[in-house]
Amino acid sequence: MIVSRLDAQGEDYRLRREAMLAKLADLDAEHAKAVAGGGEKYVERHRKRGRLLARERVELLLDPDSPFLELSPLAAWGSDFPVGASVVTGLGVIEGVECVIVASDPTVRGGASNPWTMRKTLRASDIALRNRLPLVNLVESGGADLPTQKEIFIPGGQVFRDLTRLSAAGIPTVALVFGNSTAGGAYVPGMSDHVVMVKERAKVFLGGPPLVKMATGEESDDESLGGAEMHARTSGLADHLASDEYDALRIGRGIVRSLGWRKLGAAPGPVREPLYPAEELAGIVPEDLKIPFDPREVIARIVDGSDFTEFKSLYGPSLVTGWARLHGHPLGILANAQGVLFSQESQKATQFIQLANQTRTPLLFLQNTTGYMVGKEYEQGGIIKHGAMMINAVSNSTVPHLTVVMGASYGAGNYGMCGRAYEPRFLFTWPSAKSAVMGPAQLAGVLSIVGRASAQARGLPYDEEQDAAMRALVEAQIEAESLPFFLSGRLYDDGVIDPRDTRTVLGLCLSAINSAPVPEAQGFGVFRP
Repeated sequence: MIVSRLDAQGEDYRLRREAMLAKLADLDAEHAKAVAGGGEKYVERHRKRGRLLARERVELLLDPDSPFLELSPLAAWGSDFPVGASVVTGLGVIEGVECVIVASDPTVRGGASNPWTMRKTLRASDIALRNRLPLVNLVESGGADLPTQKEIFIPGGQVFRDLTRLSAAGIPTVALVFGNSTAGGAYVPGMSDHVVMVKERAKVFLGGPPLVKMATGEESDDESLGGAEMHARTSGLADHLASDEYDALRIGRGIVRSLGWRKLGAAPGPVREPLYPAEELAGIVPEDLKIPFDPREVIARIVDGSDFTEFKSLYGPSLVTGWARLHGHPLGILANAQGVLFSQESQKATQFIQLANQTRTPLLFLQNTTGYMVGKEYEQGGIIKHGAMMINAVSNSTVPHLTVVMGASYGAGNYGMCGRAYEPRFLFTWPSAKSAVMGPAQLAGVLSIVGRASAQARGLPYDEEQDAAMRALVEAQIEAESLPFFLSGRLYDDGVIDPRDTRTVLGLCLSAINSAPVPEAQGFGVFRP
């Protein structure tokens, strides 16, 4: 068992905790923007129409007192679109079945899909497919946000492609239609396995009355063109006609109950709480990420019984590797200790990943890395081939991966520690995280050196004042673009989470992962470094 050396009464801990709590207050404020949807005016208008809000629909659909892990709540942060991207996505339990839920937010531009809505929806579909989770769409959308159609139309077809691929894989798709589902949005119920429409509310058509008038000259009304009763009685698109929203949610729960769905993965063992309180996770990461911290202190507060069997503890000490359980699920953990990855750490990681694949054990990557070590000694020692070996192992590992970015995530270290490009099943960041090609000062310094060398080669004087201004500008830009809100807004993670919730979030993800069967083993044994 890990023996914690964290001094929760010390000054360092107090300062770290205060800095983290300030970041969490900022996070709460940004989450509140997503919850607010289109704002008070449009929320009130929606309520006056007798309709439930997106999150109210989700809450009523889920089993009472069951958790809902919202995904990508900061999508579109820093863009021209409202935080949240006019859609709510997440993992929830319906009639005892873990499902992916996608709920349009009609208070934001009528639920119209913008480029970030599309990306967020596609991510939800990907999670459903890779983890074998039924997908439930709560639909009320005006289709594409027309001013940005050039960014939506071509790639947006993936939304409908994914629905058909889920169905082909035997993963149920359910659409509960509460209001408009027009233009391309009509294909969501059109391509779902089960469709419920709310009487006198749902409107599903490829083109509404104005478009039909323009295209064909035909006069029509909403109900005859695409109303719920018409689709239930005439077109056959609706499988169930609900009397109101509550009835639609009741029918939706019944559909999921009737699936007879069961998990195909490994069942978890007994659960033991960690020996140390999760509350202390708020005071572990320093405000200055140049200051190292021991990731064992994090591991001790998230794994069952704080029990961690370390692998190669004396070799490659900048990377901590070992075995544990989390909410009863076996887990292999790779955690950066000193930030830099050397050749020994790379070889150690490669062997450890292969061992996890031999035993079909999921892997958790706890990132705090400045990347692979540079310099003549390390280049001659083979850092490129050893780093490539680690990245190869991560790329071709077939067990589920989970990633949490606790601190720095720079350079190829982001790749070797299973960043977004390496398709972990889920990836979350802490408010303390930063990610970029390299640190702001280093990047600005490289540009300065290149500029200085260029001027010298041309025999020109170098403007030191302009160089200082350039460095300051570049550092400010990279700092802003390295922050977790910016990265989460672009869906480079599945959400920024409170460190104290890490064990719960990972437990929910591990449970969801085990809806799918254990992946097949790879074709090679373990190559010792």
